Amino acid sequence: MIGRIAGTLLEKHPPALVVDVAGVGYELEVPMSTYYTLPKVGEGVALLVHMVVREDAMLLFGFGSALERSLFRALLRVNGVGAKMALSILSGLSPDEFLSCVARKDVPTLVRVPGVGKKTAERLLVELQDKVDGIGGAALAGGQSSGGLLGAEPTMREQAEEALAALGYRPIEIKRLLDKHAGDAESVEAMIRDALRGARV
Repeated sequence: MIGRIAGTLLEKHPPALVVDVAGVGYELEVPMSTYYTLPKVGEGVALLVHMVVREDAMLLFGFGSALERSLFRALLRVNGVGAKMALSILSGLSPDEFLSCVARKDVPTLVRVPGVGKKTAERLLVELQDKVDGIGGAALAGGQSSGGLLGAEPTMREQAEEALAALGYRPIEIKRLLDKHAGDAESVEAMIRDALRGARV
């Protein structure tokens, strides 16, 4: 199993990226909480990894901290929560916000995340309620480690739209969020962050 990857960041295309390790390009998907902290393309990067092996694919998910990976793994153990939903939750809420949400049993905040219905949110909060302290403690003990595609370079708006679509937002929601909350953003990361913050209002 792959637990960590360190190499050169080749591509950033939220929420996906490619890391070159000794000439091999590894494709990973990361939550936006990790994406915001990535270095520039061409610079070195180290990520903790969770690997999912299926009959038709081997998927890698990268995380900038042990806490993010621990939360991702905890979410996968909740009935009805898959990798895409777990990424959406950790993209819409920072790790600290998510832990606080679980501690407060805050269903309304969770249901604002694309794909999370009321029943799933309630089940998630119940199943994770007793694990919050353990998750945070284990992550702290483990510590933290710390893309253009071929063809025409997409605009910041287009990159933000693709990232939000990958996180489960519908086109009409994406347009509203970007128009209302991210019009003055100076980078793709800031545009996505502002839109996701607006989705929680």
